[in-house]
Amino acid sequence: MSDSKKLDLKTDKTYTAPTTRYIPPTIVDLTSKEERKRLSSSSLIMFFNMMKIWKVRDEDAKMLLGGISNGPFYQMKKNPQDKVLDIDQMFRVSYLLGIFKAINILHGQELADEWVHLPNSNRIFNGSTPLDYMIKGGVPAMQTVRRLLDA
Repeated sequence: MSDSKKLDLKTDKTYTAPTTRYIPPTIVDLTSKEERKRLSSSSLIMFFNMMKIWKVRDEDAKMLLGGISNGPFYQMKKNPQDKVLDIDQMFRVSYLLGIFKAINILHGQELADEWVHLPNSNRIFNGSTPLDYMIKGGVPAMQTVRRLLDA
């Protein structure tokens, strides 16, 4: 566009976007320890419930949370209300919740509960299971699986 056309556009009426009823949700500030403290207990309860439904071994669940050691893992499993997750762990649990929800929307309960353990021919997984893919790839892999299922 030439400069004169840009100037002509600026002298015209000001464009006003149409009004909408959509109000974007407030973004949760995960840098705030208070916000993470508020969300951690319910996030951990949900995480351990998902691991139970998916029949994920504790060794794999620890890797999904970022490779935490036995002591902290079993302490948070026993008393989820006592642990404040860090930002990385909050993202991991959030992605896993989205994956869990999407699988249950796309598939029946039985397949949804087994899906993470089934070898997958999608080129993202290259024949491995979604669980192995997410363990090896961490947060970026979880994000990819979430996007795949949401698409």
